Amino acid sequence: MQADAPRGCRFGRRWYLNNESWHPSVPPFGEMKCILCWCVSGETHCQRQECPPSACASPATQDNPCCAKCR
Repeated sequence: MQADAPRGCRFGRRWYLNNESWHPSVPPFGEMKCILCWCVSGETHCQRQECPPSACASPATQDNPCCAKCR
């Protein structure tokens, strides 16, 4: 293996290339669409989608299942 070759990341049973991003799959829940992971120099980083605070009493998640919006 070459020292200057880009390193991949292992997440669960899969390998991802450097700079590749994905939504993680976590059993028994399946794919986590509101979380994005990415590979940076052999390290996996994950972040939940940030949502603005809702200004109404009963927000709905029609357009974006990760973030609630006022109707």
